[in-house]
Amino acid sequence: MKCPYCGHLENRVVDSRLNKDFTITRRRRMCDACSRRFTTYERLEVTMPMLIKKDGRREAWDRHKVVEGLQKACEKRPVSMEQIDEFVDSLERELQDMGEREIPVKLVGERVMDGLRKLDGVAYVRFASVYRQFKDLSEFMAELKGMLGGPEETPQ
Repeated sequence: MKCPYCGHLENRVVDSRLNKDFTITRRRRMCDACSRRFTTYERLEVTMPMLIKKDGRREAWDRHKVVEGLQKACEKRPVSMEQIDEFVDSLERELQDMGEREIPVKLVGERVMDGLRKLDGVAYVRFASVYRQFKDLSEFMAELKGMLGGPEETPQ
């Protein structure tokens, strides 16, 4: 493992821990050259289904892209990185368990919105406003009313 500070290739593992699902190993390492510490994560690489975009293109699953979208939606909200990682882990397991080689990206978006609704209402609305591409305020208000359980009326 290359040291991110000095680039030296020799280091030693100081501490190793598994996450609570026993799917990720977190290792604290110390560089033999500069003695600085850094953290690495090891996870089992599994094949994720290809995503079918709205225009029919196929795209490989990109965990980082999903995490970034969730981070933007949850910015300045009381949602921890641990909660986001746990949510994406469960989403990946769910998609793998479907056993499909290809899935529509719309399915992933809906699953993300369902999960965000449970995590944080404001983050859900932020994500939904981008994902659903509301054309005007009335569509946005209808989504909010639906979320709050009120009647779906359009503003005058």
